[in-house]
Amino acid sequence: MSPRTPADQAVARHGWPQAAGTALAGLLSMCVTAALGLWAAGAADLPDTAFPRVVAATVVTAVGGSVELSGNAGDLAGSRAGMTVMPLSVTLVGALVTAYAFLRPLRHRAVAGAAELGGWALRVAVVWLLGLLGLAFGARQTFAVSLGDDRLDALGDVFGVAPKVGFTTDVPLTVLVGLVWLAGVLLLALLVSGGAPLPRGLLRFQASVRPAAYAMVALLLAWVVLGLVVALVVAATRGDPADALAVVLLGLPNLVWLAFTVGLGATWDGRVEGPFGLPMPHVLDAVLRGEDTATVDLGTLAEQDGRVWWLVAVEAVLLLGAAFVMAARSPAGTPAWRHAVRMAVALALTVPAVCLVGRISAHYGLSLFGISGIGGSGLGGDVFLRPRVWSAVGLAALWGLVAGFLGALFARGTAGHGRVDDGERHPVGRGGRRA
Repeated sequence: MSPRTPADQAVARHGWPQAAGTALAGLLSMCVTAALGLWAAGAADLPDTAFPRVVAATVVTAVGGSVELSGNAGDLAGSRAGMTVMPLSVTLVGALVTAYAFLRPLRHRAVAGAAELGGWALRVAVVWLLGLLGLAFGARQTFAVSLGDDRLDALGDVFGVAPKVGFTTDVPLTVLVGLVWLAGVLLLALLVSGGAPLPRGLLRFQASVRPAAYAMVALLLAWVVLGLVVALVVAATRGDPADALAVVLLGLPNLVWLAFTVGLGATWDGRVEGPFGLPMPHVLDAVLRGEDTATVDLGTLAEQDGRVWWLVAVEAVLLLGAAFVMAARSPAGTPAWRHAVRMAVALALTVPAVCLVGRISAHYGLSLFGISGIGGSGLGGDVFLRPRVWSAVGLAALWGLVAGFLGALFARGTAGHGRVDDGERHPVGRGGRRA
């Protein structure tokens, strides 16, 4: 029997069973998180055994997929509906689990060929695609909507105008965006992990890219941890633990990453109209409710609660911490100005990504004989939240320059002692293993 070559051993470490485990672990973790969050929000009481389908739709939206809303109210009435929102708690859990499972077979390697990494990612993508297709085809349901009054409900049944709203999935778009999401997660995992192997041709970039990528992920996770602590305190002091759990498991990053951008000085435009809304702090809801489009920034939020200005102090502390981590994981002797530029570029790329996934848009309305708003305000709603991206990017770059420079000065005594370096501490031996 011929001995197994290093290449054969590499394939054995991440073959089809491992690919299936990686993809299914990511999807299953998102399903569990979504199910627990929706259960806490009361969705388990939905009629017609709709709960599993709502869970599937939540996971689809968590990877950027498209869930289309539709409605009708018989021949005499019509309804309109639409929603664009990512439950970022579900997204974050899926990304972390998928990234860990993807990197695990690659540990203890310093170098891996592009073909090997591409083949491993392709196997994961094939299984991921099959799982995503199953969720996309399962995410469809129709619900009856109450008119808000028993007499109106009875009349609706008599005249056949009882409103219904349902959801279904745009399968091709969901598959396309879901694969892009997976590719982004796997690429980011390789960039962030100091122990993940890279092709030899890319090793020269790891000293400049990996510390910055790691610092940005650490910064976003720090905001999530801080938000989790606040949510637990609020749940313990004000009651409603189920509501707090629903927010934590479905949309905690939506709120804390919004706070992250606002702390930088960014501006968002939005409105909450009608009875429909989103779980959000009272101060944000107070700003958004009104007839006109509201401006969400430090100033308007501080008019409702002066404690909002503490976001600036929290922002400064966390950014300095991220800059310190980046500098500490970089090679010794890197000039402070270079740290500042890398931090500015990394933050300027992170903020628009946060703005992209943090946008919210939802509306629903019913009309009878062409008259909108039948049944009072209980049937109409409009919620949206959109960032002013370019101004946010400029502010992020400015903050990054200052924080990167100061972080480099603070870390001057520890620079070069991180796990990401130029390969001198981990010489490559046979089979691409670290010596």
